[in-house]
Amino acid sequence: MTQPIVICQQATKRYGKKTALDKLTITIPTGRIVGVLGPNGCGKSSLFRAITGLIRVDEGSIEVLGQQPGWQTNRGIAYLPDRGRWYPNHSARQALEWGESLLPGFDMDTAKRLANFMDVDLEMKLSGMSRGQEARILLILCMARNVPLIILDEPFAGIDVMSREAIISGLIDYLENRNQSVLISTHDIQEVEGLFDYTVMMNQGTAIWSGEMDDLRAEYGSLHNVFRTLYKKEWKP
Repeated sequence: MTQPIVICQQATKRYGKKTALDKLTITIPTGRIVGVLGPNGCGKSSLFRAITGLIRVDEGSIEVLGQQPGWQTNRGIAYLPDRGRWYPNHSARQALEWGESLLPGFDMDTAKRLANFMDVDLEMKLSGMSRGQEARILLILCMARNVPLIILDEPFAGIDVMSREAIISGLIDYLENRNQSVLISTHDIQEVEGLFDYTVMMNQGTAIWSGEMDDLRAEYGSLHNVFRTLYKKEWKP
């Protein structure tokens, strides 16, 4: 039996009086494209940061790639945060060269093909990029890596609707034959529904539903119906 990519057991994280993760218990299978969904402040980003070892949980445990999160597991994780940090005078090409020199599993040929598909001008200076152009560069730096786990936190933010639809369609084709696990948080639920085959629904730091997308659709219909049903009533575990 294949080991799950992520296991959370009663994982709790607090920031002062605010509880970001509240006894979160989930098991995410390997080799799936997983939507981690929920309203703002439900704990999605804190979960991703805990998986990558950027924060540690106060109680409970998190296991990723069979280990506690840390520098060893991070070699096997491509993580896209909500914003990048750049040398402003560098070009997009230099950003990819940086990825090739520093990021484990980075494949420059794949990166260039993705850049061409996403209409990224590799000679453009990073300081002159729009939020959408920056989002494409970050997405390329993650997707061009041959690692077991890819984590994308709001990867389509700032990308216009027409481009977003094409990119999502391309990602479906790109990921179809790759043996990677992908976790994606997004608010664009209607556009990305076809991308997911497994879903974790979060609210107030805990999981209120997790499982196969086919099971979710059988119970609730579309993701739009899920949000109307699960998030417009008080959840009682």
